[in-house]
Amino acid sequence: MHGKTTTQLALYGAFCLAILLAPLVVDNAFLLNKYARYLVLAIVAISLSLSWGYAGILNLGQAATFGIGSYCMAMALKLKTIPVHTGPDGLPDFMVWNNVTELPWIWQPFHSLPFAVFAGIALPSLFAGLIGWFIFGGRITGVYAAIITLAVMVVLNLVIVDQQAYTGGFNGITDLAQFEVGEVAFDAYSASTYYLVAICLALTLFLALVITKSKVGLVLQAIRDQEERVRFFGYDVARYKTFVFMVSAGIAGIAGMLYTIVMEFASPTFLSVPLSLSIVIWVAVGGRQSLLGAAIGALIVTGIQGALSESEAFLDTWTLIMGGLFVIVVLVMPKGLAGAGEILARRIFSSQRSSSDRAEVGSAVERLS
Repeated sequence: MHGKTTTQLALYGAFCLAILLAPLVVDNAFLLNKYARYLVLAIVAISLSLSWGYAGILNLGQAATFGIGSYCMAMALKLKTIPVHTGPDGLPDFMVWNNVTELPWIWQPFHSLPFAVFAGIALPSLFAGLIGWFIFGGRITGVYAAIITLAVMVVLNLVIVDQQAYTGGFNGITDLAQFEVGEVAFDAYSASTYYLVAICLALTLFLALVITKSKVGLVLQAIRDQEERVRFFGYDVARYKTFVFMVSAGIAGIAGMLYTIVMEFASPTFLSVPLSLSIVIWVAVGGRQSLLGAAIGALIVTGIQGALSESEAFLDTWTLIMGGLFVIVVLVMPKGLAGAGEILARRIFSSQRSSSDRAEVGSAVERLS
């Protein structure tokens, strides 16, 4: 077990080092922004891997908590925009267009950027805690839990679109100020923003790894495999599942805030069914029982998707190609890229050990003769 953990740490460290060194070889601002966007989506994939791969909770509404985090950051940055994008007393432009005359009370705390960052983590976690209390407290599992999470996300999306005067509706929240910490301004196309995202991804990856290696993580994996047996031993299964559900939501909220910084807007599409199902695909391709695999799966799939969708040759067929690739991966590698890599490493190790054993036997025979 110790050797496996050491290998994991080495792989995680190498991955983090690679993403942190990327700006040294990429000097194109557009590419840095695109890569930062991919890294944000990798954080979302890690959040789903934590709940789905290690606790067996398939959340088809993961984009809901991602979107909540995104809107929290957008609200704060919107209130810091230059006057041309605001009405009287700094009222957001879309509120002026909808005849809102006073900043709603729910927007007032977001004049504080630290509060927005706190809310971007706390609100998704509390939202997930409420849903988790209902689902896991009622012992709802499997496909039924997945459908509930999807339905909740759709309802939240409809609420945001419907409340146009307070959320920007279909257009979302645009024309945002830059995210600033002290004297450092994080322009969406700068290396500083890329490093911000990369560091957050690295910290998230190791934090999630620590959770999976702790006693809580071991209990969650036992719940994934034998929930009734774990309950028989006296563990509060609902509490453990709610906990990991909330942690997963908090990580998704962080990713949502970073996505707003990178994209410079928040949109209802961040809480949409296509995005939420895409997250499931990324994790499935990378390997749901591997945090690093889920992150790499997100980077590979979004990278290929971006390359195909931007190519004139595949402009009309890239979605079909992506669907075909996903089907092939699921059929050939049911445990994803991480599972395939583990099987390959095991075979190589076994082959080397067998060769070593044969050599030792041959040496012993020679000595005897």
